[in-house]
Amino acid sequence: MKIFPLTLLPNDANIDFMRLRWISIAVAAIIMFVAIGAMATRGFNYALDFTGGNLIEAHLDKAMPLDAVRDKLAADGYDSAQVQTYGSGNQLLIRLQPREGESGDVATKHAADAVLKAVADAGNKADIVRNEFVGPQVGKELALKGLYALLFVVVGFLIYIAFRFEWKFAVAAIITTLHDVIVVAGWFAVSGHEFDLTVLAGILSVMGYSINDTIVVFDRVRENFRSMRADPETVLNKSINQTLSRTVITSFVAFLTVVALYIYGGGSLRGMAESQMLGIIIGTLSSIFVACPLLTLGMLKVTKQDLMPKAKDEAALARRP
Repeated sequence: MKIFPLTLLPNDANIDFMRLRWISIAVAAIIMFVAIGAMATRGFNYALDFTGGNLIEAHLDKAMPLDAVRDKLAADGYDSAQVQTYGSGNQLLIRLQPREGESGDVATKHAADAVLKAVADAGNKADIVRNEFVGPQVGKELALKGLYALLFVVVGFLIYIAFRFEWKFAVAAIITTLHDVIVVAGWFAVSGHEFDLTVLAGILSVMGYSINDTIVVFDRVRENFRSMRADPETVLNKSINQTLSRTVITSFVAFLTVVALYIYGGGSLRGMAESQMLGIIIGTLSSIFVACPLLTLGMLKVTKQDLMPKAKDEAALARRP
């Protein structure tokens, strides 16, 4: 019995993706190089997490909308204020980048005054529990740790896929994943949207999603190489078509979840949700149009001999009942 949503794309689809491989790889390369160029020339609009600034804890007499606090602070010259609640709804954690030309004690005092004014304008009252200046050195350390986390994930993926499949698959998967990460990061450079730790977390999650989608396709490629008598392009085409329905439906459901987070998660989670939404779209397209086409090029061209069961696999299969 066929259920419509689950058969939106039939399992016996026969789209010739390999015929478009040169176009798809060229388009992906152009987008990636544009993203690299944007990051090199425009840079990122780093948030307080990376640049340093004031960290303020305030207790309000009564809760008030976070967007109202952000708007009041923006009107007072703090455009990229990060405002979130902790504990009860009337306890606020506020991060402010100092105004131009301010630092140290001056920036700390003006930040506290701005928070008190923003709350007072709404007919509320606040007690400043903590107000401290976070230096840019802390931001540099966070950026460096984020880079280490990125490298750790890439190396981990490379080792896992090389053991799980074959080195050609590992290289293709890493190229595809790095493409996705660069495009998502490049979007923040092009758009000028704030880049903070939540965006970095979203980009790392994009890596996980992208590699998972690619591995599903590669697993079907390996199975088909061992069972089909056909040239590599035909096998790769068949594998993509067989997993196409699963890929699209899974991505669509994940995208809906992140859209809900973007709409209802508030300003503090918007950057992460934005990076994940873009990452899901790019990751889905790259697993279809980039990952497998890479396996038909140059040194990465995969053959049936690359995927035949090794001796230990044959021994394990022989012991099966």
